[in-house]
Amino acid sequence: MGISELPIPDGLVLRPFRGVRFAVDDPAKVTSPPYDLISDGDVRTLLDSHPNNVVRLILPAPPAPDADVRRSTGSAEPSAPQPVDATGKDESPNRPQKFSLESSTSRYSEARSTLHAWLESGVLVPDEQPALYVYEQRGQGILQRGLIGDVGLADPTQRIILPHEDVLPGPIADRLALMSTTRANLEPIFLLYDGDNGSATRKVDEVASTRPPLVTAHTDDGLTHRLWAVTDEAEIEAINDDLRQRQALIADGHHRYATYRVLQRQEHVTHASAEPGKRSASSPWDFGLALLVDSTTYAPHLRAIHRVIPGLPLEEAVARAKGSWRVHDHDDLEQGLAALEATQEPAFLLAGEEGVHLLTNPDPVQLALAMPADRSDRWNSLNTSILTEFVMPKVWGLEDDEQTVRIVHHDAQAAAQLAISAGGTAVLLKPLAVDDVLAVAAGGERVPRKSTSFGPKPRTGLVLRTFATD
Repeated sequence: MGISELPIPDGLVLRPFRGVRFAVDDPAKVTSPPYDLISDGDVRTLLDSHPNNVVRLILPAPPAPDADVRRSTGSAEPSAPQPVDATGKDESPNRPQKFSLESSTSRYSEARSTLHAWLESGVLVPDEQPALYVYEQRGQGILQRGLIGDVGLADPTQRIILPHEDVLPGPIADRLALMSTTRANLEPIFLLYDGDNGSATRKVDEVASTRPPLVTAHTDDGLTHRLWAVTDEAEIEAINDDLRQRQALIADGHHRYATYRVLQRQEHVTHASAEPGKRSASSPWDFGLALLVDSTTYAPHLRAIHRVIPGLPLEEAVARAKGSWRVHDHDDLEQGLAALEATQEPAFLLAGEEGVHLLTNPDPVQLALAMPADRSDRWNSLNTSILTEFVMPKVWGLEDDEQTVRIVHHDAQAAAQLAISAGGTAVLLKPLAVDDVLAVAAGGERVPRKSTSFGPKPRTGLVLRTFATD
């Protein structure tokens, strides 16, 4: 069945759905960060916070012998999901090189059983009416509001929903196993759009300012999360009239969006085989759970993602860099980070057991020869592009892949400590500029993997979507 036979949205569409929500006294205790930011220590903390924490659904473990008792009562200690390491890099079958269909089937059958048990027992309850959900995150220096709903799935060539990063097959296979087994979208992707303070944004602000919330949750990261349901058909229609001509950027959730589209294809093929010659109407799998935020009204925070190369000793990394970069030695990490912040791009701070070193002023000839001629000048100027195309392969003779490089979101100190413990090198970067990311995506290009970390990211567990109730 070709892509031409799949339903094509007539623009940016956000369909209401019957949200599934936790019926617990403190909703914060059953929520979690997005699955790919949960460390091994976070898993235990989340499981200890509440027996019904959503981490049991999004990072499920293989079933234990007493799983049925544990699911129904929540009284026994839940088994831990497959671990992720302290950098946020998945060390479970989620990783491409370790993905196993057999282990995935076991793990996600457990997630399905847990989800069904929680629905049957009333731990999770579907809302009575389909709704778009206004979602607010508020904290020190942070205010972000947006809409959670079913976004109509579009091919990137339609220029409705733009990716800005490439995806890998392993994480897609992992999330596909979860979604197809549970028949659910358990956490929203994060989309940004230029709303120009249009009627959709004004409605979001009106709802958040004048109506009592369905949910208020205070999480340990200092944020307060609030959720409202918009069920009025006229209001929903007005929101979509404003959205339809706009364009969205995937800020977070590239692998999940790609998974939505794989699942959509899979389901249409299955139903076409069961009913030959019948074109299916719009179905739950033609949509995916998403948070949509007007970036002109609520400017996103863009933070850096650092690298750690365990197999590259810092002394060797610095020695090799001296052939093409100017190297500045610094006394400590704090001093080095201050120098990195003050230095014009491209620049990288290397840290490890032997010290801290700032790379600046690359040799222009070597740099020009390394960067791809078929890429735009803006793409070639990104620090992650230069790291991927020049520093890693040409200077260090390494590939920027999951086997060689470990990822640390935001925390330079954690990256440096990880490099020290591994006897390797931390590569600390400044965050990309939002305008650069938007321009690259608008030009049809994608930044290198793990280039951006937009925030604040939606909290997982405030509202879920199941195909059976949608």
